[in-house]
Amino acid sequence: MELRGRWALVTGAARRVGRAIARELASRGMHVVVHYRTSEDEAAQVVREIEGLGVQAIAVRADLARAPEVRALAEAAEARPGGVAVLVNSASNYFRVPFDDLTEDVWDASLDVNLKGPFLLSWHLGRAMRTRGEGRIVNIADWTAERPYKSYLPYTVSKAGLVCLTKALAKELAPKVAVNAVAPGPVLAPEDMGDAEKQAIVRATPLGRFGSPEDVARCVRFLVEEAEFTTGAVFLVDGGRLVA
Repeated sequence: MELRGRWALVTGAARRVGRAIARELASRGMHVVVHYRTSEDEAAQVVREIEGLGVQAIAVRADLARAPEVRALAEAAEARPGGVAVLVNSASNYFRVPFDDLTEDVWDASLDVNLKGPFLLSWHLGRAMRTRGEGRIVNIADWTAERPYKSYLPYTVSKAGLVCLTKALAKELAPKVAVNAVAPGPVLAPEDMGDAEKQAIVRATPLGRFGSPEDVARCVRFLVEEAEFTTGAVFLVDGGRLVA
């Protein structure tokens, strides 16, 4: 799909993986709606970086756990000239909570942001893409959707749901809109992760290192720009962690 001059919405685009995805799409000539929730200063910086590449960008705040705000985000993005051609559902929370300490609030926060938010955006924008006759949706899942680990139960369940949502949307929106997922592994350590845990992850990863947000961004770019005969697929970017 031709990207130059068209609009993308990237959720969670102010920081980390979402930021890399927004910059990668902008480097291919796309204008970008930079979604954020609390990282206003970082979102403004991303907008400046994207505009420095010679394309347009706007920052839009929304809490993806609140359906009215999700709808407002979709409407703001769809109001761009030509509407949204690419949606990347990258925003996510990542709560580490031991099983005995879990609460309903933690469950709801995980499922609302990581699964319901992407569904609602895909529902709003996917129908508009289908009406126009073309579009791409990419969901950022996680390798743990296939192999959950302890103390992240709501997170891993939400990501497994996102994988299923990807496949279901691929059927619902075919043949006009392609829907795929990227499942990162250890591409960026959580900010509170200690050195010992990082080294353990490196030892457990066949390629023997952490990846980078740019590794994920390049896979997203491939799916929206070059993968003309791919939908309902999940692409692992995990350094071989799943097969280790």
